Amino acid sequence: MGNNFNSPAEVVDANIAAGKVKANLSLPKMILLGILAGFFIAIGGEASSLASHNIANVGLARTITGAVFPVGLMMIVLVGGELFTGNTMIVMAVMQKEATWLQYARNLVVVFFSNLVGSLIIAYLTYFSGQWNYTDGALGAYTMKIALGKVNLSFGTAFASGILCNILVCVAVLMAISAKDIAGKILAIFFPIFAFVISGFEHCVANMYYIPAGLIAKTNPQYVEKAEELYGITADKLNALTVGGMVKNMIPVTLGNIVGGAVFVGVLLVLINKRVKQTV
Repeated sequence: MGNNFNSPAEVVDANIAAGKVKANLSLPKMILLGILAGFFIAIGGEASSLASHNIANVGLARTITGAVFPVGLMMIVLVGGELFTGNTMIVMAVMQKEATWLQYARNLVVVFFSNLVGSLIIAYLTYFSGQWNYTDGALGAYTMKIALGKVNLSFGTAFASGILCNILVCVAVLMAISAKDIAGKILAIFFPIFAFVISGFEHCVANMYYIPAGLIAKTNPQYVEKAEELYGITADKLNALTVGGMVKNMIPVTLGNIVGGAVFVGVLLVLINKRVKQTV
C-alpha cells in the first residue's frame, strides 16, 4: 500500500484499538466528550439549515445542506468527541475480546444522553442568537418544517433510514482513519456524509438538534405564522410536533443507527478481516 493511507485491514485494527480506548474511558471524560460531539453535530445542523432554508428547489437545497453538514463530523474526528453513531462500531473491539458487552452498552448509553445534552445547548443558543429571524422568520419556519417531517415518519421508514445513515457515517469514520493527513481525512469524511444528507437518511444525534430546535421554534408566534404562510403548516399539523413525537422518531432511528453501524459495518468488517492465529 502507499504511504498516504492505511490498508482496510490496518483500518480495522486501528478501529478495534480505538474501541478499546473508548470502552475504558472514565465516566466524566466520556460525558464531556459526548457533550462536545453533540455541540459539533448540532452546529453542522444549524449551519446547513441556514444555508438551504430559502432555496425552493429541493435537490439544490439538499445539495447545499449536504455540503455544509459534514463539518460536524470533521470537527469530532480532528478535535475530539464521542459520537453515539460512530461508537456503535465498538462492537468490533468486543468481538476481538478487547472490550466487554457491558462496556459497550455503558458507552452507548452515556454517550447517547451526553450527545443529547450538547445538542440541546446548541439548539437553545441558536434560538437566543436570533438566527431563526433570518428572512423575516423563514429560517424559524423551516426549522419547524424539518422537525415536523421527522416526527411524522413511520417506524419502518425511520428504522430503514437509520440503518442507511449509519452505514455511511461509520464508513466516513473508517475512511478518515485510512487517511494519514488532515486533507485526506477531511475529504474522506465529506463524501459519505454528503451522500447521507442529500439522501435524507436519519441520524439520531442530528435529530437531537433538529427536533428540539423545531419544538423551540414552535413557541414563537412569528415562526408559526411564517410556517403556515410558506409551507401550509397549520396549528393542527403542528400538534404532531411534541416531545412524544420526538421519542417516536428517536426510537426507530436509534435502533436503525445501531444496526447500520454495528452489524452492517462493524461485524462484517471483523468477519472479513479477522486474523487467524498462526502457530510457530
